[in-house]
Amino acid sequence: MLIFTDQIHSRFHFLLMNRRSILKTLGLLPLPFGLSQSAMSENMPSSDQTPKNKDIFKELGVRTFINAAGTYTFMTGSLMQPEVVEAIRESSTAFCLLDELQDKVGERIAVITHAESAVVTSGCFSAMTLGLAGVLTGSDPKKAEMLPHLEGTGMKSEVIMQKGHFVGYAQALSNTGCKIIQVETREELEKAINEKTALLWFLHVQSDKGVINHEEWVSLGQKHQIPTMIDIAADVPPVSNLWKFNDMGFDLVCISGGKAMKGPQSAGLLMGKKNLIAAARLSMAPRGSTIGRGMKVNKEEIIGMYVALDNYVKMDHNRIWKEWEQRIAVIEQGVKTIPGIKTEVRVPSLGNVTPTLRITWDPSVIKMTTEEFREKLRAGNPSIEVMGTGDYAVNITAWVMKAGEEKIVAKRVGEVFRT
Repeated sequence: MLIFTDQIHSRFHFLLMNRRSILKTLGLLPLPFGLSQSAMSENMPSSDQTPKNKDIFKELGVRTFINAAGTYTFMTGSLMQPEVVEAIRESSTAFCLLDELQDKVGERIAVITHAESAVVTSGCFSAMTLGLAGVLTGSDPKKAEMLPHLEGTGMKSEVIMQKGHFVGYAQALSNTGCKIIQVETREELEKAINEKTALLWFLHVQSDKGVINHEEWVSLGQKHQIPTMIDIAADVPPVSNLWKFNDMGFDLVCISGGKAMKGPQSAGLLMGKKNLIAAARLSMAPRGSTIGRGMKVNKEEIIGMYVALDNYVKMDHNRIWKEWEQRIAVIEQGVKTIPGIKTEVRVPSLGNVTPTLRITWDPSVIKMTTEEFREKLRAGNPSIEVMGTGDYAVNITAWVMKAGEEKIVAKRVGEVFRT
């Protein structure tokens, strides 16, 4: 496993932890997985064999940076919680049956999220593909092996969504062989429903781009006995979104694990009705000859995702929010008095709901484009990434920064604007 340069100290600390502590956190490891103390000891390196910490990113020539942008996949999401890193390390020392682990972890996740059932997937995109696959095949493993070839199989082949919800991630649904049908009104939706309709799909982050709201979408699905799915990939916080849409009645809920929850970046959750989760798992590893075989999730990611979720719901979210606000205030104070600069702190109402500093500038005063500004931050030491939001505007967030990095960002942003 690659060792993040900014986690070396914390990793060393956790390597010294009592190995029993992680077993208590998971509460399900000792007997089901045979992770006995003696077995673990046999697999643990002795003190003189413990690998020395080294900067693998530097060795590879890979640039690292302070993330003042957010939990973007191309920026590798978020940094995992230290407890997650330790859980991954601990779980790598023993074997278990993949299905048994998914069963046990899924039961725990379902309780936390108010779902009938749940399974750890390889991200939200994967959860969407697998969830729809389960809707199409039901409990028939032979049908699972037919996907994405639907013609002549008797399986349904259409997914309905609102036009404003159609984005690139809809490809996750098309991967099953289904055709996407776009509608704009309730009347159009009801006319579009036919014997081929498999699913009604809703994109939470674009919910303001359609006229049919969440509750009505669920109601229409129930009326026509068609399963409903919602994508909430980056829509935590608030923490309540982890169970809100299960409580609302969506049949399937998909979310990323490597964003606010700070779990493995390659993990996600598929939550929902018990029969649909069981059906989705027919297209998952360890089964072969299915469209989901390549969406494998290893035991370390499954356990890491569970620990991330369990820790996340127990956090003091009010305290964390205040810390984010304080960090943003430090950055704003560092730049707001610069001539030609305007600042505004806002909180998005849907995805990435976190205090966000928007900085705009007058190009007649500060003769620099957005990309020139970003490149100067990127080329500095330490390197910093922010998001451009227009010709002369950037957004800065602090929710994936480490303590103290806001001061570095404030100083560097001020220096770049003054040059």
